[in-house]
Amino acid sequence: MRQIEVNTRDRQGFYDISPQLQALVHESGVDDGICYIFCPHTTAGLTLNENWDPDVRHDMGMALDALSPARPGYRHGEGNSPAHVKSSLLGANTFVFIENGRLALGRWQGVYLAEFDGPRGRRVWVKIVES
Repeated sequence: MRQIEVNTRDRQGFYDISPQLQALVHESGVDDGICYIFCPHTTAGLTLNENWDPDVRHDMGMALDALSPARPGYRHGEGNSPAHVKSSLLGANTFVFIENGRLALGRWQGVYLAEFDGPRGRRVWVKIVES
């Protein structure tokens, strides 16, 4: 298993980890396979989305805020209940096929660590499997 370290800068943000993932794929020497990606945090998640227009990340944050806003009725004592909900909505894992030694992403796709309780140091675990 390999690991990517991401130091987030904001309370909420989307961090493109595609270049780090591609570097790990290259280092692995796997030509055809699967890159499994897992986020071991309960207030962060993973998503695949557009990586060309940064407004998409802003809009995703707005939409997630609308789905899980801060509200006084939450019982969790740390005050980060919206972050837990958003993390569950996005999920903690994903995978991307590897073809010809490259991540098989769509033309505008990137893999993002989604931070909902930052800033923090985050880890992403990566398992590259040859097929």
